[in-house]
Amino acid sequence: MVSEPVVANHKSALKRHRQSERRRVRNHAIKTRVRHLVREVRAAVQAKDVPAATATLGAASKALAKAASKGVLHRNNASRRIARLAHAVEQLTGTAS
Repeated sequence: MVSEPVVANHKSALKRHRQSERRRVRNHAIKTRVRHLVREVRAAVQAKDVPAATATLGAASKALAKAASKGVLHRNNASRRIARLAHAVEQLTGTAS
C-alpha cells in the first residue's frame, strides 16, 4: 500500500481515517463483484442463453440485495437493478406479461 499523507492529527481522527479506508476498500470489492455478476446476466441475456441467464440472475440479485443490506448500495438502486435484470430474463423466457 502506498504511503498516503496523514490528514488528521488527533487520535480519534486518525482512527476514523483508518476505518474509512478499510470500508472504502471493502465497498469497492463488493461493488466490483456485483458489477461482474450483473455483466454475466446481461451477457447471458444477449446470447439468449435461458438456463445461464436464470442461474446468474439468482446470484446477481442475491449479491445486490446483500450489498443494499450492508449499505454499499442504496436499497432503491439495488431493487431497481434487480427488477430490470429480472424483466430482461422474463422477456427472454417469454413469461413476461
